[in-house]
Amino acid sequence: MHLTGTLILLIFSVLAAALLFLLVHLTSLGHLIHTHIADRPRRRMFYASVSFFVTFSGLRLLVFAIVHHVGPFHWVEIGGRHIHHLVWGILLLLALGYGWLAEIDQGDSPSVVLLSRLMSVIYGVAAALTLDEFALWFNLEDVYWAPEGRESIDAVILFGSLLSIAAWGAPLFSALLRPRKVAQK
Repeated sequence: MHLTGTLILLIFSVLAAALLFLLVHLTSLGHLIHTHIADRPRRRMFYASVSFFVTFSGLRLLVFAIVHHVGPFHWVEIGGRHIHHLVWGILLLLALGYGWLAEIDQGDSPSVVLLSRLMSVIYGVAAALTLDEFALWFNLEDVYWAPEGRESIDAVILFGSLLSIAAWGAPLFSALLRPRKVAQK
């Protein structure tokens, strides 16, 4: 059975999201996150950041496996035309944008909070799918493994840093700037 890159990426993303939610809800790491990262918007930024970096890592491994014929993986082709993964990222970003415009993640009920967090994870996945091929849309040619492909890595580092700083930076920097209380004997 041949598995396309899209199917593998979909399975990988779902498993990564499930693992992230399990870690957040069932471990001491989850307790730390709930204690130190405010729910909205910082925790959503945290979910997007983690899913962004996990998806990017998975993408690079998957593309490497396809290019070097490791495992049963293949390119997604429709009518003989290779469909790059940035297409799936753009489609996901359009769907998420529509969902946010329709405000489907607004409210405080448990199902809405879960939907909000899920949308954040999907946003990270979609951003990684799109920015991993930034060099393709910047140069209008496939330069994934060429020296120009480094532009994609730079875009991923820049955007991922912005997501991470928004999630972790503000609480960390405010804690660092707060005067420390000296314990009295």
